[in-house]
Amino acid sequence: MTRLLLSLFFLAMIPSLAAAQASPTGSSRDDAEVAVQYTYVRSNAPPAQCACFSMNGGGISVAQPWGSGQLAAVFDASVTHGGKIAPGGYDLTLSSFTGGVRYRPFPRTRWSPFGQVLIGVAAASGTLVEGNTPAANDTPVNFASVIGGGLDYRPGGRWSLRLVEADYFLTTYRNGVNDHQNNLRIGAGLVYRFGRRSR
Repeated sequence: MTRLLLSLFFLAMIPSLAAAQASPTGSSRDDAEVAVQYTYVRSNAPPAQCACFSMNGGGISVAQPWGSGQLAAVFDASVTHGGKIAPGGYDLTLSSFTGGVRYRPFPRTRWSPFGQVLIGVAAASGTLVEGNTPAANDTPVNFASVIGGGLDYRPGGRWSLRLVEADYFLTTYRNGVNDHQNNLRIGAGLVYRFGRRSR
């Protein structure tokens, strides 16, 4: 599974690397950025009963803008963990690896909102997917997608604050009903922009 996840990471990075190679030195594009953030996920098990539970963890994303800076290729990875899930007291560690496109309508302003659409995979471990549950016989890696956005505050220089990121985070593990989970993912953290210059 480790080789698969590493392969997916490098595949997701291809658009970012291609965009970096395509932009000549001294162009007007924005610098690439790396964000590190706290991540909170709200999910439910079993379905239709909202035995809702929380998971906490962290994530990292890499974005490479191109053209005017409004569009960027993005790779995102996060790991969250939750315990005491449902009456059985299960635990779950959920990792996600997704890539896609981010849109910033105002890429060079102090307050910079963005929207994004990412697709990839989620990897699960823990007693919730290993015990006597509908997901126990499922594959450990399944399809996942992220649709949402956030708001960055750029005081100047290379550092920014990601004040909030809120996403609809879909995973597709077996649950005995519809085999998908409608998760809410919320995060906040720090963003660092690097390159020949900063704005």
